[in-house]
Amino acid sequence: MPFNKFMFCTGIENSYPTILLPDNSVKRVDEMEKAHHYKRWEEDFKLVKEMGIDFLRYGPPYYKTHIAPGKYDWDFTDITFAKLRELNICPIVDLCHFGVPDWMGNFQNPEFPELFAEYAKAFAQRFPYIQYYTPVNEIFIAATFSAQYGWWNERLSSDKSFVTALKNLCKANVLAMRAIVEVQPEAVFIQSESSEYFHAADPPAETLAFFLNQKRFLALDLTYGYRITATMYEYLLDNGMTKEEYHWFADNQLKLRCIMGNDYYATNEHIIRADGSMEASGEVFGYYLITQQYFRRYRLPVMHTETNIKMPWGVYWLQKQFANVHRLKNDGVPIIGFTWYSLIHQVDWDSALRKDDGVINELGLYDMNRKITPVGEAYKKLITNWKDVIGSENYGLLFNVND
Repeated sequence: MPFNKFMFCTGIENSYPTILLPDNSVKRVDEMEKAHHYKRWEEDFKLVKEMGIDFLRYGPPYYKTHIAPGKYDWDFTDITFAKLRELNICPIVDLCHFGVPDWMGNFQNPEFPELFAEYAKAFAQRFPYIQYYTPVNEIFIAATFSAQYGWWNERLSSDKSFVTALKNLCKANVLAMRAIVEVQPEAVFIQSESSEYFHAADPPAETLAFFLNQKRFLALDLTYGYRITATMYEYLLDNGMTKEEYHWFADNQLKLRCIMGNDYYATNEHIIRADGSMEASGEVFGYYLITQQYFRRYRLPVMHTETNIKMPWGVYWLQKQFANVHRLKNDGVPIIGFTWYSLIHQVDWDSALRKDDGVINELGLYDMNRKITPVGEAYKKLITNWKDVIGSENYGLLFNVND
């Protein structure tokens, strides 16, 4: 599909993992609820238009919508997507964002991929005009936080549980793409994946850093059917993936329908020590260099699908991220969009959603009262200044996903 318009974008976050509370009870964190979107969704959509934004990362709350095998509650989805269509806002549909319905369990469930593909097809059948999808958001982070760090959902902490979550999430992603294409032959899939890098703290940490800098690619490697190194192949097989499961991905990938979405935050780069401990390094290489690494690996069109930083650094960070996007385009990387995430301030991301404290994180284009923030003002101005330049034919934007 040819693109002739740069995709300035934002998102309304629909994360909903389950977490363990201090009293050992389990609670689902619903960012749409915490940001009052269920009550103020019409106002939120109007703010998207006020910004001059035509593309919105948005999806229904999966856990509320897929209520049983083959059964769905479309009430909220019907009214919200009808309004998006009325306002001429193009959704990039976020179908699974860090969690599954209670009845499905978690990402260790081997039935999850097929059940999710069933849901994706039902959604596409209900909204056949929709073209852009992110079937499963940030697979690497979902698997890591749920099954390696023990923070969300299944709250497990082993390589075997990580590989199980990873292969199930990647298979769900691919099966969902294939199911959607059966309904919408012009579908385009924008992966939203965290772009990571691990810096060795000292020479003894070099081997582990090298391993982790291969591991960071696994979610996209499987999704795109990319041939991985022997080290990663052995790692997957040693931790529960079969040869047949691995080769399934190469046989079923839909890479030519994909745009590689890269998310970048100041927390995406890490200092790693030989004992496995790590800490955030802050921005060392930055979006430009790390995205070049991902682009050289997969050779797909690129979109900057998430970034933010807390106030008062938001305006500076916005300008810096867009400068990276601009330089990538000038250097020949087919980058087709940029996203400030999200529209409204977020809640409890300071603890990676591990706590239910109600802490407002000042990351949005608008605050909780729906008043525009300094970064919102800056993004609005950036869009006005650049939309007719960076998206023009002379700027070299036009290309085909299938080229």
